[in-house]
Amino acid sequence: MKIALAADHAGYPLKQHLLEYLSKQGHDVLDLGVDTPDVPSDYPDAAEAVAQAVLDGRAERGILACGSGVGACIAATKFPGIYAAICHDTYSAHQGVEHDNMNVLCVGARIIGSSLAEELADAFIQARFSDEERHNRRFGKVQVIERRESGQ
Repeated sequence: MKIALAADHAGYPLKQHLLEYLSKQGHDVLDLGVDTPDVPSDYPDAAEAVAQAVLDGRAERGILACGSGVGACIAATKFPGIYAAICHDTYSAHQGVEHDNMNVLCVGARIIGSSLAEELADAFIQARFSDEERHNRRFGKVQVIERRESGQ
């Protein structure tokens, strides 16, 4: 799978770990930065980079890391067509895709360790939207809200 991956300075160590892990798993990982933990960087920039990669088709899904995962998630959800969620358990990581069509996984590098991050990434990547009527109906309602509130 083509995966866009980015982080702010707090998420950098976890991003680097996931970059190596996902590449070894055979995924095509688009590293969108940052390139160092030593220079403060802003999570909205990481979120924008991942969102644009998913929206323009350079990646099928995205993964964002910041200190808590919260800031990156808030920023990512501002892009119409991006359905991001913060997940720190594997159930949410796969269920978010299966039921809610989540396309960006957000994680907190100061909250979880590298082993759990691997499990979350695997659950997220392996999951597929269920396409069940109830999930399509609910997702459709989310899209109606999104279009209405974004003025489309």
